[in-house]
Amino acid sequence: MRHGVRLGVDVGSVRVGLAACDAEGVLATPVATVPRRPSDRSDVVAIAQEAREREAIEIVVGLPRSLSGDEGAAAQAAREWAKALQAELSGVPIRLVDERLTTVDAHRALRESGVSGRDQRSRVDQQAAVLILQVALDSERRSGQPSGELLGGRKPRARRARAAEGQG
Repeated sequence: MRHGVRLGVDVGSVRVGLAACDAEGVLATPVATVPRRPSDRSDVVAIAQEAREREAIEIVVGLPRSLSGDEGAAAQAAREWAKALQAELSGVPIRLVDERLTTVDAHRALRESGVSGRDQRSRVDQQAAVLILQVALDSERRSGQPSGELLGGRKPRARRARAAEGQG
């Protein structure tokens, strides 16, 4: 397991949830909910600033795939947001991690912990970011490899397709 703080990000259409882990990569905790601002990208700037302040070694952004694994408009929006963050924060790797059902799980966790429906709205994005980051941390601990797809790298599906065709 690599040593260093990582940030987890849940990019929504209205809000961006942010989580962070300890330097040992054991536990993800909620940090903030930032209003999504596509017009001026102040949400991207705020997350980049948080990464610099925490000296993050990596940022994990949730990639909202459909249950079948396909990528739709929400996944494309998350990819574009991650590219904007990469441009704002050069030198910090950004990984895209499958986040199927994290928002559903986040609502369930908040409900089970007694958070009212009204209060859930302001906290669900942070909780989803916690789940995204924790899954990535647990996966790295099990496999010894960072989780997800490195932004700017090849998509894993493309590699598998080429390997199946014998093109390596």
